[in-house]
Amino acid sequence: MNMEKVSVSAVSYTNTLPFIYGLQHCPVISQIKLSLDVPSVCAQKLIHNEVDLGIVPVAALLEIPQAEIVSEYCLGASGAVNSVFIFSEKPIQEITSLRLDTQSRTSNGLAQILLRNYWNREVHIVLEGNADAYVEIGDRTFGKKNAHSYAYDLSWYWQKMTGLPFTFAAWVANKPLSASFIESFNQALAYGLAHRETIISQLPQRPDFDYRHYLMENIDYRYDERKKKAVSEFLKLMKTLDREPINP
Repeated sequence: MNMEKVSVSAVSYTNTLPFIYGLQHCPVISQIKLSLDVPSVCAQKLIHNEVDLGIVPVAALLEIPQAEIVSEYCLGASGAVNSVFIFSEKPIQEITSLRLDTQSRTSNGLAQILLRNYWNREVHIVLEGNADAYVEIGDRTFGKKNAHSYAYDLSWYWQKMTGLPFTFAAWVANKPLSASFIESFNQALAYGLAHRETIISQLPQRPDFDYRHYLMENIDYRYDERKKKAVSEFLKLMKTLDREPINP
């Protein structure tokens, strides 16, 4: 990629902090132009070729031309992720409508897949306004589990349905990047993950959410063979959904 900087879009959520820390504290920072976005915007930027590389919701792999996953690291979970939920005041068997999260792509799809294939529910999907339940992801969910009568952790139920971990987002390029750049990029991500304790020590204490457990246990950052299998299975199921709007 000659001497031009690689444009990189990263998610501005707590779960991405180790990646951001690594990129900002390693030599690769001199080779990139970094922007912080919500997941759906990361995807749009890659789809429209506004960036070269991004950590994007895996649902967007269906829309990104020349999409290639270039890192051995991801945002995944083996079991409960504790930041991707359907919240409701009634049990899932009684809901008839679901509001999607405008910041999400993958989790909106995952919610609909689970409703249809795990809970055997056909519900009305809305993008705004009132609904029996709603999808919410990321930092906005912290501490909310006890604020609703029902909180369904989508990664947990995916594992119950498939026996697999889940991959929410992966590092995806929309054009060829040099092997040396990818190696430096992955080294920076690994450096950030090795310094999670430093990151955690800088986060504010809060009584309703355990940052340490979240970053060390809930988020599973290794993009291994089982997570690759999960992506393949998820994308197959995404294609079976009605073309209800999955934002944006």
